Amino acid sequence: MATSRFIKDSGLTARMTLTMFLLGALFVGLVSLVIAYVNSAGGAVAVAAIAIGIAFWQWWSSDKVAMRAMRAREVSPEEAPELHGMIDRLCALADMPKPRVGVSDLPVANAFATGRSPDRAVVCVTTGILQRLDAEELEAVLAHELSHVAHRDVLVMTIASSAGIAAGLLMRFTQFGGMGRSRGNNNSALPVALVVLLVSLAVYAVSFVMLRVLSRYRELCADRSGAYLTMKPAALASALQKISGESAAATPTKDLRTANSASALCIVPAFAGGLSGLMATHPPLQQRLEQLARIQAELSRPNG
Repeated sequence: MATSRFIKDSGLTARMTLTMFLLGALFVGLVSLVIAYVNSAGGAVAVAAIAIGIAFWQWWSSDKVAMRAMRAREVSPEEAPELHGMIDRLCALADMPKPRVGVSDLPVANAFATGRSPDRAVVCVTTGILQRLDAEELEAVLAHELSHVAHRDVLVMTIASSAGIAAGLLMRFTQFGGMGRSRGNNNSALPVALVVLLVSLAVYAVSFVMLRVLSRYRELCADRSGAYLTMKPAALASALQKISGESAAATPTKDLRTANSASALCIVPAFAGGLSGLMATHPPLQQRLEQLARIQAELSRPNG
């Protein structure tokens, strides 16, 4: 099994599972509202089908979309022998299939992994990160990215996004008069379009926040899994400090616009001025460093 040698974190897994359940409940509740409040169930079925279709397309083409957004290209072992060698060793340690390897011609130091399954995944690094990290730091970053692949994080995030997609579609439909009258034709009731619009807006907002909570859990889990795989949490901590410091100081605006759609996939946000707090896709650097420090202390104990 691809994830058998990545250490599990039951606490993080439970929180991610709860978040996924709540997002699923939002999706079901939204569809049920349309069925109950609109004359025909056809609108709800159409919205659900389109939302699922969009989510499926995002999952199916995730590797191509991310590679294009990051201006990346696949490289062979002959073109990047050291990079391939590191990934070969890590995949052997993790007992997982080797993903394709890509390089993005961006000066920003970053890395990402994507793909619809471990067999169809790609791990990509920028030329900036290759120039700035030493071998141990780069290996730690690659272990983090391989954890995303092994745990099928792209699939998890795609499924979780369905509620937000459906809510966005409903908002569009109501703006263009796509919703009919409510059952009973009660003239004193709010127009159905207004009700659906308000509920869709609320579901979209809640889904937006919860997706980012899930994304932050996902990053913490990948940090933890990658650190235990290499047994070098300090190397990952050092890499995160280098990458985050550079990103905050001198990330080219033009490159950031190009990387926007793939920002959530990167080991650190692609945007120096990205959202923070509840809106952030990544945990605060300090929280990540504290977790890695605890792992380092645990591994340093005589019986660790």
